[in-house]
Parts: sequence; C-alpha cells; structure tokens
Amino acid sequence: MKFILGTKDGMTQVYDAHGAARPATVVRVSPNVITQVKTAATDGYDAVQVATGAQKAERVSKALRGHLGDAYQNVREFRTRVNFADSLEGFAKGGTLDASVFTPGDTVIVSATSKGKGFQGVVKRYNFRGGPASHGQKHSHREPGSIGATGPARVFKGMRMGGRMGTDRVTVKNLEVLQVNAAENLLLIAGAVPGRKGSLVEVRGI
Repeated sequence: MKFILGTKDGMTQVYDAHGAARPATVVRVSPNVITQVKTAATDGYDAVQVATGAQKAERVSKALRGHLGDAYQNVREFRTRVNFADSLEGFAKGGTLDASVFTPGDTVIVSATSKGKGFQGVVKRYNFRGGPASHGQKHSHREPGSIGATGPARVFKGMRMGGRMGTDRVTVKNLEVLQVNAAENLLLIAGAVPGRKGSLVEVRGI
C-alpha cells in the first residue's frame, strides 16, 4: 500500500534510458504524518489518515488539533483495497511518509482538483461544434442551437448548456513514476497531472 500527499510544482521534461524526452510533472512532497490508523473492528473499514502542510494553530479548531497532534493544512485518508491486497502493516500513528515510498517505474493513480475556468460556453465546456461559419449566419458561430422540443414547453433537466467549468476532482490512472528525489522530496510523474501549481495532489500506487 503506497500513497503520499504532495503539491504540484509545475512541469518539466526528463530523458529516459533510450534518450527520448518524456514530459513530467514535478510533485513536491512535504513529510506526511500518520494521524490515525482505522480498522474494520473500530471504524468499520481499514484506512490510513495522513496530514501535511504547516498551518497556524488559530486556524485549526482545538478539537482537530487534539486529534491530529498539531495544526495541518490538509488531511486525507487512504482506504485499503481488496483487489490490490492492501494491508495496514507497517503503519502506526505518529509515523511519517516521504517520497521514498515510491520507486522509479511504479504505476500510480493521481487525483487533484482541476483548474477553474469560470463561466464557459458549450463549445469549450462540452466540445459542441457550433453553428456554420457561412451561408447567412451572423453572431451564431458558438451558440448551442436548439435546447428542446416545443411540446413540453420547458427545458429538460440535464441539458448541456453554458456554465461553470473546472474545479472538479479529476483522477488520472496508469501514470509512471519517472524519478524519485528523496533528498529534496520530489516525485517526477510522467505526463500531466490535474490542477494548478500549488494544488494538493494525491498519489497512490497500483
């Protein structure tokens, strides 16, 4: 059972053993403190709760500080998965995790909050084609077109229209760990990872 919390630092490229340039996302990992180990006997399921990121004490409730043992910005938990034969062995409250839990070549699942893009139209939000660009059309190149039948005299729920786009939890599977810098606590993960620079990133091994 491998997992870690980090922050997205941006993108770069690295060269593999064959000399090919690989795009990579840099994830900076601050020490993850294990704040609770949940078991099926006491909590109904098995999971490990971790916290990371220094925070001012006055911004965290006294009850939460007592539970965590300190003030932290981010708290997440990772459940065990039966299909992957995960176990809680080796995890204990008060322990720490760093980038060295992963090794180059590991396949990981990455989750983060995507960039917010504000209010967007249907062409950008849902990849609509838009209207024709000629033959008498005017100011309708990116309009949605018809939004329903005349008979019901209403718009059906779920109709794809313009609206807020982004700031969604996005999970990308089957990414490869290209490099692990344990000294600086950096992970280089192949490809793009959701979120802006500084976003919290959840990395989990497969």
